[in-house]
Amino acid sequence: MIKPETLDFITDVVANNNREWFAKNKERYEIAKADVLAFVDRLIPELAAADPAFSAETQSKKCLLRIYRDVRFSKNKDPYKNNYGIFFAVKGKGVNEPGYYLHIQPGACFFAAGFWMPEASDLKKIREEIDYNTSEFLDIIDAKDFKNTFQLSQEDKLKKAPKGYETDHPQIEILKLKSFIATFPIKDEEFFTPGIVNKLKNAFKSVYPFIVFLRNAVEQ
Repeated sequence: MIKPETLDFITDVVANNNREWFAKNKERYEIAKADVLAFVDRLIPELAAADPAFSAETQSKKCLLRIYRDVRFSKNKDPYKNNYGIFFAVKGKGVNEPGYYLHIQPGACFFAAGFWMPEASDLKKIREEIDYNTSEFLDIIDAKDFKNTFQLSQEDKLKKAPKGYETDHPQIEILKLKSFIATFPIKDEEFFTPGIVNKLKNAFKSVYPFIVFLRNAVEQ
């Protein structure tokens, strides 16, 4: 679980997104960061138990993304993010692969798993795998545990059918996806109770077959 003060800090960052304020509140940042890392430490063995490819020896500090924004190519020059981003990767940071992501942002928390913006070659493989093994894919996303928790994100999607597929393909709306992400929202207050660990533990288990399908598709 996470302390309410940890989310309060992010709320205050949003209201005071400048280096001067952050420097004066660096101690608060370090306390909040330590709280999030302790929470991640509790989640790592649960994810490792659900996904054998994820190491139980993973260090929490390697999962927590930096709070500092890269503003070089952005019109928004705010130096700090408005969230704690936690990415659980099998191969580590910097590798684009199927994985698990936890987003902690006051009023907009969510958990997601899948493959975000795969490269063209991987995207082609995923579409082919869905086309060739449609029943297997549908069994995964229509499974009771998956369906009761997750939704397949429709945000990152082509307007037209991808090359090589007819517009009347039975699964054309899925094949239009450019990212394959299963997600569900989490209320802020859920992070303040011990039950959040069990909720995410169950989510890891429910979404694991989805991750394996994507992993197998790109590793062929």
